[in-house]
Amino acid sequence: MAKRKKADEEFVNSLADNVHIQGAGTIKDEPIVETLKSNFMPYAMSVILSRAIPEIDGLKPSHRKLLYTMYTMGLLNSGTIKSANIVGRTMQLNPHGDASIYETMVRLSRGNESLLYPYVESKGNFGKAYSRNMAYAASRYTEAKLAPIAKELFEDINKDTVDFVDNYDNTLKEPKLLPVTFPSILCNVTTGIAAGMASSIASFNLREICDTTISLIKNPGHDVSETLIAPDFVGGGMIVYNKEELDRIYQTGRGSVKVRAKYTYDKKYNCIDITEIPPTTTSEAIIDKIVELVKANKVKELSDLRDETDLKGLRITLDLKRGTDPDKLMTKLYKMTPLEDSFSCNFNVLINGYPKVLGVGDILKEWIAFRLECVRRRTEFTRNKKAEKLHLLQGLEKILLDIDKAIKIIRNTDAEADVVPNLMIGFGIDKVQAEYVAEIKLRHLNREYILKRTKDIEDLIKDIEELDGILASKNKQKKIIVKELEAVADKYSGQRKSQVLYEVEEFDASVEQVAEDYPVTLFFTKEGYLNKIRTANLRMSGEQKVKEGDSVERVFECSNRDELLVFTNKAQVYKAKIDDFADGKASQLGIYVASKLEMEPDEKTVYMCVIREYKGYMIFAFENGKVAKVDISAYQTKTNRKKLLKAYSNKCPLAGMKYIEEDCEIVFTSTGGRMLLVHTGALNSKTTKDTIGVSVMTLKKNQHLDSMHFYREGEFDKAWRFRAKNLPAAGAVPGPADNSDQISF
Repeated sequence: MAKRKKADEEFVNSLADNVHIQGAGTIKDEPIVETLKSNFMPYAMSVILSRAIPEIDGLKPSHRKLLYTMYTMGLLNSGTIKSANIVGRTMQLNPHGDASIYETMVRLSRGNESLLYPYVESKGNFGKAYSRNMAYAASRYTEAKLAPIAKELFEDINKDTVDFVDNYDNTLKEPKLLPVTFPSILCNVTTGIAAGMASSIASFNLREICDTTISLIKNPGHDVSETLIAPDFVGGGMIVYNKEELDRIYQTGRGSVKVRAKYTYDKKYNCIDITEIPPTTTSEAIIDKIVELVKANKVKELSDLRDETDLKGLRITLDLKRGTDPDKLMTKLYKMTPLEDSFSCNFNVLINGYPKVLGVGDILKEWIAFRLECVRRRTEFTRNKKAEKLHLLQGLEKILLDIDKAIKIIRNTDAEADVVPNLMIGFGIDKVQAEYVAEIKLRHLNREYILKRTKDIEDLIKDIEELDGILASKNKQKKIIVKELEAVADKYSGQRKSQVLYEVEEFDASVEQVAEDYPVTLFFTKEGYLNKIRTANLRMSGEQKVKEGDSVERVFECSNRDELLVFTNKAQVYKAKIDDFADGKASQLGIYVASKLEMEPDEKTVYMCVIREYKGYMIFAFENGKVAKVDISAYQTKTNRKKLLKAYSNKCPLAGMKYIEEDCEIVFTSTGGRMLLVHTGALNSKTTKDTIGVSVMTLKKNQHLDSMHFYREGEFDKAWRFRAKNLPAAGAVPGPADNSDQISF
């Protein structure tokens, strides 16, 4: 084993000695600019030219390769076949993996609802563009074929209308562009992110695009906005019309379009059904945002929210509370949720291999130039084919003069190779014509056959003259394009899916929404739960439900417009509006206050009070016998701050606190059993929240102020015994005749 190990080491060392990588291990100083040019620029160019940016035919290379493969498979006029079969065949042109090819096909399909004019008819689950959770099925389960409109992508593709190039391994040919008969670049949403640039093209109605293109062909100075209303999206929705912004998009190719969701109100069930949403969001994103707003109590008009999307299409249902105005609620939701979103336009298109950001008018002019070239090449191809046929028929016509002579020449020719030259000499025809004649079957060497073949000579001459006229006239070529555009618009265009809103109502967030005013009853438990119940519903409710081991500590009767101050053991106070808490029922536990107000983990509530107007005082009693009287206005803030620090002094442990709307009598009790009855009017109020207070009760050694409560008339047999002329005072010990039970309210 040792000898074998040593032999292996020697073999490895010999390999290391023989392997030499030139430049390995050396550090070379090279400017970063040169590194970027040599390494990053080729990659960036590849992404821009071959992946992310669409060309004038409206397609990216991945789309074009897939659609052309389906065309060559005969899927334009046939039934659907398995998607996996299509994906596999497409890999002959697009070697980037089956997953990316299938995702491309999914987006092009009708079932996914990504495109306004889909090019692929789908069968099976292709997912939905408006839902991130509705995923498409695997390619082995779905089927597809080309949609009827895809015929316009390949019209006359075999008539030299576009250039063909080799595929990645030089085994097949594929078109550089497709000879589209309509401006598909502006009929479907196309987005792509390249290196250093991106493209985002909105979709427009086919009829409007064709009419605009026709107008530009007839008049290059035509104002696009006269015939092109606004973008049109597959998901519908309502476009907020902004002429200045749309003109900017039409002229520069940059800008944004606001799209609102479309809804209907069902009066019978008091609910809103949202059936169309902006193209830039999903139903889940909308629902999540509404739920978030409901939890934050910023949206209080909803009683339930459901996603009722089914085979019929998208539907989000909002159940409303009684008395809610559906239009005002939707105006609010438009402002606060993705129910209104902007589609950012960046019309970046590859023109002759160069990326250019163009306005709608300029893109259509580039498409017209592209289509003119397609028509010219097609016309020239057709003209050449007819000229070739005419040339052959003219040679065949000469044989008509003497068929017997032709037969005699062929019969008397000794060598097969001499047949064509002898025919050329005998009839004065060229080699091509002679080859054609020589290939005619014996059964066709009759006058009837030859007359049938030669009677089209005059028609061919007329056709060639007509085609020559088209090639010589740009106007005739433009008329052909106009005719094709009118035919496409009549056959495939439909009504607009996106409604245009010329006047909209905007939600003004700066205007504070006034809470509804109605009486409520608050139940606060020892464990920190708060339940708000409408007082009108309280009589019909049963006993307030609490957790096991918990109990109701305080009950408040107040208005829904009042505010709540929650003091904690960390000398902090949290402010909240009663309206921030949702209405509950006696059968519910309520809301955990610490969580609702976002308290710190180890923070606990020590006191809670309801404020209608910031009038009155907070009374703080400390264990050292001091009492602080703080004007309640010290807790009033101009902004909606929820948390105030230094709500009271923390220099001495707190014995108790009370909110009083006006001065009253309070009983202070020490651990020694003494009680002191003090009128708060004798105390000076402070505006500093964390004031340490003034001495009110004198205490013996090892004693401290223990508690405080409001004085109840008749509580003491001789109340004068517990009052003091001057403060601080020790108070008195209650006797058998005094009813000294502490009452907190």
